[in-house]
Amino acid sequence: MVEIKTPEQIAKMREAGLVVAAMHKACAEAAVPGASTKDLDEIAAKVLAEHNAKPNFLGYGGFPGNICTSVNDVVVHGIPDRETVLKSGDIISIDAGAIVDGWHGDAALTVFVGTGHAPELIELSRVTEESMWAGLAAVRKGARLVDVSKAIEGYIRRQPRPASGKYGIIEDYGGHGIGSQMHMEPHLLNYVERRRGKGPKLVPGFCLAIEPMVSLGTPKTHVLEDEWTVKTDDGTWSSHWEHSVALTEQGPLVLTAPDGGKAKLAELGITAAPDPLA
Repeated sequence: MVEIKTPEQIAKMREAGLVVAAMHKACAEAAVPGASTKDLDEIAAKVLAEHNAKPNFLGYGGFPGNICTSVNDVVVHGIPDRETVLKSGDIISIDAGAIVDGWHGDAALTVFVGTGHAPELIELSRVTEESMWAGLAAVRKGARLVDVSKAIEGYIRRQPRPASGKYGIIEDYGGHGIGSQMHMEPHLLNYVERRRGKGPKLVPGFCLAIEPMVSLGTPKTHVLEDEWTVKTDDGTWSSHWEHSVALTEQGPLVLTAPDGGKAKLAELGITAAPDPLA
């Protein structure tokens, strides 16, 4: 069953989304050479406390961090620790979440640490981020869930191939419903799988976390012995971008974007819904 939210509940999710945006800003600024991923986790905890919000990652299934910190060939679910120290040339996915009055926000971004990044890494992040926005722009009344998957995959497939030969759309992980829980139905693939059908129709009150994960090689992954850290099978680096979005009567509202997605959606010909907190 898909949880359909009221406008009041979406407003609470917007509050949680803005906390996530603040976590991202603080952590991204601190993701410099010499910082450990545990340093970033502590910064995220401080932002949560400042906003009287709760972490939705900490303790989830036993996860030990406030955020996921996934460096280079780690796709998702990297555990913050003192031993993982960032260096110039790294890339890191910072996946953050927050709970406000029982309602969840969830988003991720890829950050470039220091300098010296290969052009194909910069392009990988751009392609992944833009595919996310293509998916967000597909969230409209009357569309089906598969239309979001189709928009994400279609954008990636239309891009020139990288020097490595291909972009791998990660197969084992995808987006999800969000609301009174962090992970809810429906599961959102970042590619079209014909046998799954069209999926549910998108109606006002429908909320999704849209999160493409793309590598410079294989779409295949494996989980390390810590039972959390997910790496690419071939060791190629990956990018991860995510926003949570609510479909309202006035259109999509990107809950975890500081401006509600207004500027970026306008570039794509979409009018974002008014911010309920404005």
